[in-house]
Amino acid sequence: MNGGNGTKILVRSQKGRMVAGICAGIAEYTGLDVTLVRVIVTVLAVFTGGTVALAYLAAWVIIPSEGEKASIAQDILGKRQNA
Repeated sequence: MNGGNGTKILVRSQKGRMVAGICAGIAEYTGLDVTLVRVIVTVLAVFTGGTVALAYLAAWVIIPSEGEKASIAQDILGKRQNA
């Protein structure tokens, strides 16, 4: 996705999403094939003993979904600050 000033923005993609759209978003951002990104993430998750799986979960919370202005973390922190 492109920002208003022509810069790329990493978002969780709605199109091509299987779980959270992280791999699809990374593929769109980098210009790689989504299947290649999924294979890389899977191989790294196996070789790192699941550390990449934890990073995937963190990205799910931190990276906003396509069409949204805030991530899940920003929504939670915003509600906590307003309470």
